[in-house]
Amino acid sequence: MSPHHEIHRTHRIGWLRAAVLGANDGIVSTASLIVGIAASHATHNDIVLAGVAGLVAGAMSMAAGEYVSVSSQADTEQADLKRERKELEEDGHHEQKELAAIYVSRGLDPLLAEQVAVQLMEHDALGAHARDELGISEAGTARPIQAALTSAVTFAVGAVLPLLIVLFAPDTDLIVLVSSASLLFLTLLGILAAYTGGSGIIKGAFRVAFWGALAMGLTAAVGSVFGTVV
Repeated sequence: MSPHHEIHRTHRIGWLRAAVLGANDGIVSTASLIVGIAASHATHNDIVLAGVAGLVAGAMSMAAGEYVSVSSQADTEQADLKRERKELEEDGHHEQKELAAIYVSRGLDPLLAEQVAVQLMEHDALGAHARDELGISEAGTARPIQAALTSAVTFAVGAVLPLLIVLFAPDTDLIVLVSSASLLFLTLLGILAAYTGGSGIIKGAFRVAFWGALAMGLTAAVGSVFGTVV
């Protein structure tokens, strides 16, 4: 009989979070910028220029922000692992008792917990403490470069979608077409993210579309007011 293979989604958390965040921001920020500029009665060239500038600036901002954020997380993880490694070298017996106490708190019998702690530490002491004491696992390990590149690329992809609408849409219907198409893109993105992550599809699609609609509505109002004033 072949071994049973279970499918889990936790290994997707890192790249999925960065990809969804990047694409969502690319669509929302670029579409909102385009709608806001269009509502101020700017020329078609100005609208395109604003959209392209928003794409480049947004992609770089997402990459830098993700890299700094995830690098800080990685630094914290490495500092914790370094401290744990030192504690294992200085007092391995105490660390073994500490690990056994964790297993007891999770429901194991004290004797069994002690045996599990001993065997796991013989196999990989630092790995056992990283996983069960510090909560650091291979699936959730911080990867700054991966997060930065994923965010930048997915932001750019998301931003290109409303830009393509601008290039082919007539000026008279630009706001309506960009808004409706962007909401459609956001809804599909929410469905894809929910399906990939194994969560509710309707809920995922609604929350992405709602915040996108709110962002575009507010920027359109701002553009209309300032365009009228100027």
